[in-house]
Amino acid sequence: MPLSPQALVDELVARVDALPRDTWSRVIVDGAAPTKPGGLADALVEPLRALGRPVLRVSAGDFLRPASVRLEFGRHDPDSFRDSWLDVGGLTREVLDPLEPGGSGRVLPSLWNAETDRASRADYVVLGAGGVLLLDGTLLLDKWLPAELTVHLWLSPGALERQVPDEERWTLPAYAGYEPHADVTVRYDHPARPALVGPV
Repeated sequence: MPLSPQALVDELVARVDALPRDTWSRVIVDGAAPTKPGGLADALVEPLRALGRPVLRVSAGDFLRPASVRLEFGRHDPDSFRDSWLDVGGLTREVLDPLEPGGSGRVLPSLWNAETDRASRADYVVLGAGGVLLLDGTLLLDKWLPAELTVHLWLSPGALERQVPDEERWTLPAYAGYEPHADVTVRYDHPARPALVGPV
């Protein structure tokens, strides 16, 4: 089902708002870097707040492992990029687990600054009742991260190869065989004409 970018935002906002309001909702927006999953996650913030939903934005890029661990096999190792760059334990412990039913709602929005290779020193925040966590990142949906709604921005192999910048082409093998099962899959070869896959 082809959509305009705004219609895609409206569709996702409706799906998120249909989630129960008596607990928190964890929403993951996943896609290869060229799809800019963070941009789509950002576009959901204000419409959800307008519906009375508290919203917290978190990026998986703020939960990378220290360089000494992340780059153990070099800066351009696609297997490490896929399997061990992300601090899955830290992201789960500090962001996702506190939003389980009966959890504290107390979330650490960032853990590590990859540019400075130091702890981010962020303060904990409390997500209000009925709140929505919007988490964006790449290669997230094969890591058993708990979520109430998952969205995958799908690129065909050809589109991925065309759109990845030259300096990031070393990451291409990391996407081979990555076919996550998401609640919502969006064909994103042409961002101006996204299309929902499967029943609406």
